[in-house]
Amino acid sequence: MRVMSHRVGILTQAWTRVRATLSLLGLAAILAACSTQLSGSGPPIAQQPGEAAANAAVGEGQVRVALILPLSGQGNASVAGQSMKNAAEMALAEFKSPNIQLLVKDDGGTVQGAQAGAQQAISEGAEIIIGPLFAQSVSAVGQIARTSNIPVIAFSTDVSVAARGVYLLSFLPETDVRRIVDFSISRGKRSFAAILPDNAYGTVVEGAFQQEVSRRGGRVLVLEKYTPEGNRINEAARRVSQAANQVDSIFIPDSPDAVPQVVNTLAANGVDLRRVQMIGSGLWEDARISSTAALEGAWYAAPESTGFRNFSARYRARYGQDPVRTATLAYDAVALVAALVKTQGPQRFSETSLTNPSGFAGIDGVFRFRPEGTNERGLAVLRVAPAGGQVLSPAPTSFQPGT
Repeated sequence: MRVMSHRVGILTQAWTRVRATLSLLGLAAILAACSTQLSGSGPPIAQQPGEAAANAAVGEGQVRVALILPLSGQGNASVAGQSMKNAAEMALAEFKSPNIQLLVKDDGGTVQGAQAGAQQAISEGAEIIIGPLFAQSVSAVGQIARTSNIPVIAFSTDVSVAARGVYLLSFLPETDVRRIVDFSISRGKRSFAAILPDNAYGTVVEGAFQQEVSRRGGRVLVLEKYTPEGNRINEAARRVSQAANQVDSIFIPDSPDAVPQVVNTLAANGVDLRRVQMIGSGLWEDARISSTAALEGAWYAAPESTGFRNFSARYRARYGQDPVRTATLAYDAVALVAALVKTQGPQRFSETSLTNPSGFAGIDGVFRFRPEGTNERGLAVLRVAPAGGQVLSPAPTSFQPGT
């Protein structure tokens, strides 16, 4: 994503031996002052879910920062929580002299746990809260934090829980939609069809898609939704195929579990995939998409992969296992907080600092928080190919002033 303008004079944390440490771009002097540092000790053993202490303190800095995650949540929640905690600790190790202490709170994957963790962290002097992961918990923590005028950087993708002072550092589907629609129209596409999952994600994407196509002067001629039961995917694809000769792009924003079936059904029903452009979302960043022959040449929006690959290599060297995809969010949040503490003084967690329009550069590229709590990310547009996504349009390296 984007590297900020030097004219803005915002902070930076330079990348030295590794490229993925979060940076806030600005003066060269700050680059030197904030250069990254890798821990010299041997790689620690990664804790497994449930092993982490519920109320641990990590780091010896003066500024206390709450980290609320589902370390003992059920199923994949605890796996994600532990991986994100590891990434947060890695950010501390790679940031030179971070003046922060993480107050780690296990919310158990519940609203009540998140509320208790937030209340305890605030009583212990936390100045900002990182996390939690799930939407209902974010909403509950936001209410508690607001009474103490403490900002929250959370990880939910549900924009309904974003608010002034509650900022979502997550991959929002609306950003994917905006990027792929804008790119498609810039390449001459004007008439669209869409096949969407009939779930919460599909509802969000549908609204964003309709709005963005209209804003850019395009038309959505046909839109079908499906559930995974029975033959619903094939039925929706067949209905879209009947109108395929009227459109020049078909949008299929779903997971690799469903997309190959959709596109193969379109082809089987006579859709000329060489004429109609298939487009998708960041969910397409998966080997199953690359290996689907019918999708070769399709377009989708996603972060460029270099940052995550570099991060993953360092994470594996440190913890002996692969990170979850959302681990970069915890890393970026901690590195951002550490950089703000280093450079912004008493205004470190003010709304002005957190919503700087020039934004911040993280592992997955540049991002910025909107005043209402959502975020904007700089995404690339990639072309599906057997060896993986090929960059058609690189991620922007800065945000345009006034946008």
